[in-house]
Amino acid sequence: MTNWKVILSIAKTHLLTKIKQTSTAALGVTFGIGAYITLVCFMTGLNAMLDNLILNQTPHIHVYNEIEPSKNQPISLYNSVKESFNVVHSVKPKLTQKKIHNALPIIKYLEDKPEVRGALPQVKTQIFYIAGSIELGGNLTGINPIDEARLFNMGDYIVEGSADALQTSENGILLGIGIAKKMSLKVGDRVQVSPINGGIFPLRIVGLYQSGIADLDAIQSFTNIKTVQRILGKANNYITDINVKLYDIEQAVPLSKKIEQQFGLTAIDIKTANAQFETGTSIRNLITYAVSITLLIVAGFGIYNILNMLIYEKMNDIAILKATGFSGKDVQHIFMSQAMIIGLVGGVLGLIIGYGLARLIDTIPFKTEALPTVETFPVNINPMFFLIGFSFAMISTFLAGYLPSKKAKKIDPVKIIRGQ
Repeated sequence: MTNWKVILSIAKTHLLTKIKQTSTAALGVTFGIGAYITLVCFMTGLNAMLDNLILNQTPHIHVYNEIEPSKNQPISLYNSVKESFNVVHSVKPKLTQKKIHNALPIIKYLEDKPEVRGALPQVKTQIFYIAGSIELGGNLTGINPIDEARLFNMGDYIVEGSADALQTSENGILLGIGIAKKMSLKVGDRVQVSPINGGIFPLRIVGLYQSGIADLDAIQSFTNIKTVQRILGKANNYITDINVKLYDIEQAVPLSKKIEQQFGLTAIDIKTANAQFETGTSIRNLITYAVSITLLIVAGFGIYNILNMLIYEKMNDIAILKATGFSGKDVQHIFMSQAMIIGLVGGVLGLIIGYGLARLIDTIPFKTEALPTVETFPVNINPMFFLIGFSFAMISTFLAGYLPSKKAKKIDPVKIIRGQ
């Protein structure tokens, strides 16, 4: 039966007599784990910030009435040319409205579904912003501000004013910060808007909106749905878009297809709308984990080399141990214990250093006009990263110690003593 107390005592003696080599091996694990924790926490935090920048403002399903040419042209309706090959040039879009027919009943239907967290109406239109002699083209979107802030975190992108102020104002506008800078406007000023069908409507600026996407902030503004309906001269049931938020994002694809089939509308799910962005995120994550794992593997090779050299230096000790009754398995356990002790000490120190560096990065100021709500560098301190790092440290040190210890197990003490 293995006497672990004696084996651990011998392993401890070997490690302490070669303290420089032991420290070098432990530091290899320490800095490998520390670098892994720091890198993965920072990179995943950065990826999450970039994801949220886009996905927080994107509905899980965007429902609208797309204007497109008729799939069946009039000539195809005649039986006499049914078998013929017809080519129709200069096909124009069919005469239809941008509004969603029966939008309010559709919203009620969607909100009653258990997987839907909320379905919000919007009215989008193209306008001109007019301030003095300056006239800029852009987009105006009518929303329910409180609901938008609740479901789509709109409050995070309002740098001045609030969603409440827009909700309670009948002639208020939440102006894009790019437009405000170009027209030298601030909260409390008035800006005139003119829809493409004519007319001029004065609106009071109750807040400034900054999404972090400069091109969008240079054209986009928001106001109440009723205000846009009044500007366009439309009824209260005039809705051009419906944004759906789900409890489970994985339900977006099947529900969008069902909406298209059931109501004859265009429904774009979030995965289709952001396919390229998700690909970029996957690649960044892949690079992060590849570099991190490489650091841990390098640390494992360092332990292997040090233990390998330690066995050659301890040939006499191994011969004496076997000559005094220790089996080859006991000798293997001694060197395996050394590897695991190095992995344990180095791994714990690495976790502490990695956590400290991640916390330090989290306090470094990160100021940029594109991201007004971000004050420090983004860090994602996930306990799973620490568990993975420590587990990998123990596994790599186990493998690094197994091969040298297996070699020590097979050493013939007679040959060693005879060589002396």
